[in-house]
Amino acid sequence: RDVIGDDDTGLEDDDDDDEAAAQKKKKRGVPFGADLVFRCRSNADFCVGVEVCQDVWVPIPPSTFLAWRGATVLLNLSASNVTIGKSDYRRDLVCGTSAKLYAAYVYASAGQGESTNDLSWDGQAIAYEAGDFLGASARFFDDESSSRGGDDQASLAVDVDLGRLVQDRARDMTWIANGRHFQDHVRRVRVVDFDFEPPKGDGTLLAYRRVAKRPYVPSDPKTLSLRCYECYNVQVSALVQRMRSSTLKKLVIGVSGGLDSTHALLVCCRAMDVLKLPRSQVFAYTMPGFATTAKTKSYAWDLMRALGVEANELDVRPSCEQMLRDIGHPYAQGHRTYDVTFENVQAGERTNHLFRLANHRGAFVVGTGDLSELALGWCTYGVGDHMSHYSVNASLSKSLIQCVIQWVIDETFFGPEANAVLAKILAVEISPELVPQDDDQDDGQGKLQSSCHRTTTKTTARASSR
Repeated sequence: RDVIGDDDTGLEDDDDDDEAAAQKKKKRGVPFGADLVFRCRSNADFCVGVEVCQDVWVPIPPSTFLAWRGATVLLNLSASNVTIGKSDYRRDLVCGTSAKLYAAYVYASAGQGESTNDLSWDGQAIAYEAGDFLGASARFFDDESSSRGGDDQASLAVDVDLGRLVQDRARDMTWIANGRHFQDHVRRVRVVDFDFEPPKGDGTLLAYRRVAKRPYVPSDPKTLSLRCYECYNVQVSALVQRMRSSTLKKLVIGVSGGLDSTHALLVCCRAMDVLKLPRSQVFAYTMPGFATTAKTKSYAWDLMRALGVEANELDVRPSCEQMLRDIGHPYAQGHRTYDVTFENVQAGERTNHLFRLANHRGAFVVGTGDLSELALGWCTYGVGDHMSHYSVNASLSKSLIQCVIQWVIDETFFGPEANAVLAKILAVEISPELVPQDDDQDDGQGKLQSSCHRTTTKTTARASSR
């Protein structure tokens, strides 16, 4: 698993004769040094490298070559004394090292029992995995006098996703190529194989791994605010540059009254403001289909008016009915057949109209589909709802889009009238609105509410197609 593709351990092979092998081991002694990697025989992904204290502080630490040799878990046994602010620097150092090496890095500093004649110690232990925080011990913990319990302990236990680390390394060709530039140094790292049998059935496996319910949404409000700021401005600046490069100054977008199209419209409006172009050059179309509710259509109209874009309505049902008749679909004969063809005809007709409108009006189509839909496969290619000239939401999950919209409200970019509509849209249940329902579901039940700053999110099985 190392970057040079070398299985040689760097140690002399044992002789077939047990007695000869024992004599050879006795002569060469026990491998020792900063050039050792310990590899599990039963799981080659479990490969451990060790460095000591200030090894990690230098420009090119030993862990660099250990990781290129295959080490996925890096341990640092440190006698680092504590000074004001040093703990934060250690965190940053360990975080950065684990991120650039695609490794789990566990750092343990000296603590209770060390001499304080000249220096003091805090016993800080921290663990990161490819830049992600896994856990930390309590600092200044005193076993003899402290009665604190629970997580507030001097010891630290974490679960590491070895498969994730191996995959991350395999995907990063730059990381691999950089290691091959130093292959002479990497080959000098010796590999020591060891046997390890993980515990079974004792309830400790994965007991320490906390998997976020919404991994793309930071739980810390300050971090979340910064994440939303970056997401929104990345989208806006990218669209601005796309418009400059294309020399087109007009946009076409479909607006359903759902999350995705709402957010994409906010990006369009902000881009127009940056370019000092009138928002009326955003040609927004709400295109009701067979399952569009009065509530979402009214939200689409209210939002378009509040933002000052050119608001239009184009009913796609007649053209959908024509296509369903042309292809002999059961719905055209009066049957309630709401299959994937029935859904995709609507998605396709909407996109078909938007592209022709863009041709007709000298604009380009801004896409609204998000990363969650792409990951789940809820999208229609060819002439469908995930085709556009430029898709601004393609890298954002739906849960994060919710939060960015809430952030836009908090920042008051578009005024109280638009904010009121945005708050209503955030409170509506996510639905593609492609299949007619037997009962009136426009009563707000089962809402997927925005949980970005204040509440808890309830997820639904299907993401919006718009």
